[in-house]
Amino acid sequence: MVYRHSAFYSPLLATVAAGFINDEGLESLYFVKPKDRNLYEMFREGEVDIMQAAVSTSWDPLSKGIHDAPRHFAQINQRDGFFMVGRKRDKPFTWKDLEGAELIADHSQQPLAMLKYALHLQGVDWNRVKALNAGGPDAMDRAFRNQRGDFVHLQGPAPQQLEEDGVGFVRACVGDALPPLAFSSLMALPAFLQTPKAQAFMRAYRRALVWVNETPAPEVARQEMSMFPGVSAVALTAAIARYQQLGTWRRDPIIPRDQYEVSMDAFIYAGIFNQRFSYEDVVWSG
Repeated sequence: MVYRHSAFYSPLLATVAAGFINDEGLESLYFVKPKDRNLYEMFREGEVDIMQAAVSTSWDPLSKGIHDAPRHFAQINQRDGFFMVGRKRDKPFTWKDLEGAELIADHSQQPLAMLKYALHLQGVDWNRVKALNAGGPDAMDRAFRNQRGDFVHLQGPAPQQLEEDGVGFVRACVGDALPPLAFSSLMALPAFLQTPKAQAFMRAYRRALVWVNETPAPEVARQEMSMFPGVSAVALTAAIARYQQLGTWRRDPIIPRDQYEVSMDAFIYAGIFNQRFSYEDVVWSG
């Protein structure tokens, strides 16, 4: 189960789409989390074994004294994968261009926290950014297509499709404005992580991590195309190529402690938490 569906999560997508999981004798069901369901309940009821989330997913339960939650056992992304799409390309982009501009920003907890921290590091005054909340990613895309906002903040391949459709131009990636950090990861219950099925999944996932880094973007896109109806091969390829260039995906599944702490820095800066949570309470050590 995944929180978001995007080319940003290509190591996980390729585990399924490129057949690595089948090579291990496993079958899989890939789906986006239903909005009306509680993820912890779904884990407890055995409806999901593995979920794409982020280490920050565990911080809210920990802040409430809840420790029997799924643990994060493999990293997906070590960079922020959101792009800035602007209406104009008449001059080189600087992050200061967002001051005074209308930005349709993703207001979900992690994307917004990371954006605020990135702009802080780039010397941008968030209070001078006209941040608009248009809803979820699909609604944000529609709003920008309907001429709302000067910029929009989306994961690939939506920005690349906007550019191909002549709606705007991909101006920057938020990942360029931040150091490497623990952005997205896979989590599961400790009991599952000790099973042969989990070990088989990890063999498949390790192969997929190397594959998405070493395989030309057009081939990665070809394998994933069926998962992106309505998106062109050109747009999907462009998104994957940019993520490869950015160094989005590690070649191993480790969640580095220093990257975990950078993510914690972002959330504390954004005012979401006022305390730090232990790496050992969030990341599975095996």
